[in-house]
Amino acid sequence: MSAPEVRIDVVEDTVAGELLTVRKAAFVSEAQLYDDPHIPPLTQTLEELRADLADPAVITLGAWLGHRLVGSIRVGVEGAKATLGRLAVVPDLQGQGIGTQLLLAVPERLPADIAEVWVFTGRDSVQNLAMYAKHGYEHEYDQAAGDLTYAYLRKILGDDPEPQPDVRPVS
Repeated sequence: MSAPEVRIDVVEDTVAGELLTVRKAAFVSEAQLYDDPHIPPLTQTLEELRADLADPAVITLGAWLGHRLVGSIRVGVEGAKATLGRLAVVPDLQGQGIGTQLLLAVPERLPADIAEVWVFTGRDSVQNLAMYAKHGYEHEYDQAAGDLTYAYLRKILGDDPEPQPDVRPVS
């Protein structure tokens, strides 16, 4: 099955309520995985989300299928570092490539001086970890926060290895 074609754009305050609903719906499965209904995406208020959307150091991208917001990703920018979080896709469309499209849309929307991108997810979120690894993020360390342990992964931008020539021994 091919990924649905979505439009990715910056999320504006006018759809803050819809974004909050998308995130809460998307993160229910994570809360169930960790048996923790108090993970930050589920406890964030509309006021906190609106403050986040207004923060100039934060870029929030959304994925739209027609007029429906179906996913989002939050990007915090600090110096030469960007930190991704809250990658969310509505439950009925998870596993269809929308999260990957959001992840791949981030670099082109970053300031030119960003040298590295970090992402964090729950250490037991196997699908998330696999997606990030597939796209060049390397597991750097784990950090406990209460009962939850986060895995932090990093990708250095502009440091793509040179393609290796296909060298085979002559027989």
